[in-house]
Amino acid sequence: MNQESQDCADYLERIVYLIDNELDEADCSVVRAHLEECGPCLHKYDLERTVKAVVARSCSESAPDGLRQRVLVQLRQVQVQITEG
Repeated sequence: MNQESQDCADYLERIVYLIDNELDEADCSVVRAHLEECGPCLHKYDLERTVKAVVARSCSESAPDGLRQRVLVQLRQVQVQITEG
């Protein structure tokens, strides 16, 4: 892997933290500066942000009450089996 690819790999790892607001402002500035100069990383950033938005939107839906109750009962049964086991 050449140095440029390694640099991008380092930035791509930090992009996830940027999207999740888990970087301090100095690191955010460094990553944003890289994104302004690197088209492939910017594309991956946009894709990652889109995927996270779709997942977040999908996770906001609630399961029907009947399904929720059946899942809770099964979870309790597994918990009892684990504690008795």
